[in-house]
Amino acid sequence: MYDQFYGFEGRPFQLTPDPHFYFESATHRKALSYLGYGLAQGEGFIVITGDIGAGKTTLVGHLMATVDPARLTAVKIVSTQVGGDDMLRLTAQSFGLPVDNMPKAQVLRQVESYLHAQARAGRRSLLIVDEAQNLSVSAIEELRMLSNFQLGGHSLLQIFLLGQPEFRDLMKSSQLEQLRQRVIATHHLEPMMESEVEPYILHRLSVVGWNGDPSFTPDAFAAIYAATGGVPRRVNVLASRVLLLGALDQLAEIDADAVAAVVADMGADSDAALEPVRPSVLDCVEEDDIVPAQPQKAVEANEAIALRAEIEALRARQPEPSVTLTTEIATLRAELNRLRAGQAEIQAVDPEALKDCFTLIEERLSSLEFRVGEQDVALRRVLTLLVEWVEREQRMGDPQQSAAA
Repeated sequence: MYDQFYGFEGRPFQLTPDPHFYFESATHRKALSYLGYGLAQGEGFIVITGDIGAGKTTLVGHLMATVDPARLTAVKIVSTQVGGDDMLRLTAQSFGLPVDNMPKAQVLRQVESYLHAQARAGRRSLLIVDEAQNLSVSAIEELRMLSNFQLGGHSLLQIFLLGQPEFRDLMKSSQLEQLRQRVIATHHLEPMMESEVEPYILHRLSVVGWNGDPSFTPDAFAAIYAATGGVPRRVNVLASRVLLLGALDQLAEIDADAVAAVVADMGADSDAALEPVRPSVLDCVEEDDIVPAQPQKAVEANEAIALRAEIEALRARQPEPSVTLTTEIATLRAELNRLRAGQAEIQAVDPEALKDCFTLIEERLSSLEFRVGEQDVALRRVLTLLVEWVEREQRMGDPQQSAAA
């Protein structure tokens, strides 16, 4: 109704994700950088998490719209409350493979043959799994096994996992340690900053032909942020209702009073969708600290400080060089093999004591291998941040390149 009253060409605040309305907030820009980095690597898992309505699906839809389909075959799975075997079949069906009533072994051969054919044709394969927080451990393990397919030393399948914050907790499970070691980048989508709400709303309006009618006062944007916490979907819900009120009351200007009236009305309807949410507290190694709205130079200075702090944290977490850890792992493996080889010849040793010796060595070995894997993940993250930071500095230092962008 309000779109006709204000002469819009469409609905600017529809709830269905649409990549045409993609708005690059600071957190979405960083997530897009990670996705681009992951695509460039062509292997492993990329994990993007965010609260309900944070824009995960729109983000990936925007990325896929920029990818050449002649070079990348991308498919998406949304129904994730399935077991391992069903996840395998869903994957096969997403790639268009007929697998009805086939035994699992044959389904695996079908998928592997398809991925080989794609690679020989010069196309890479990408599987996007949405609502990953609903995945069972068996389904996640099935995805990990699919990522083992290789041709000529190159991975045949890359996987993006999109989920709500609880998926981060699921990934910390001891059962998914092998998956964690294959995650090459991860990012948590935060709500928009207060300074981003105005350009976000005006961007969506401009997509549908907004010509300045209605206008919005600065306090209207502040009121919308206060009521929604900057979560994109919540902003959409509130902005849509505000415009409906504007059409009913024939308002040419939307101010804070109009927003307050709608918020009060929605509160009377017991609509909990507009309860402001506080940004989640993230793991300091996985994500940057939350930064409030600031001028651009201050933001960049804080990013530099955060990057240095992250490097220092990484140094603090690895007092021993990786070479030393690797050498110790090799030594422990050799000792374990020697003890096992000579176990039948050892008669005077208490069997329980010998068993304890094996257990201690194996525990130390597992601990060292975990630390090496943890260091590798942390180093990848710091390298990614450094590359992103350097590229931004280069763009800012080259006026012609900035103008072209």
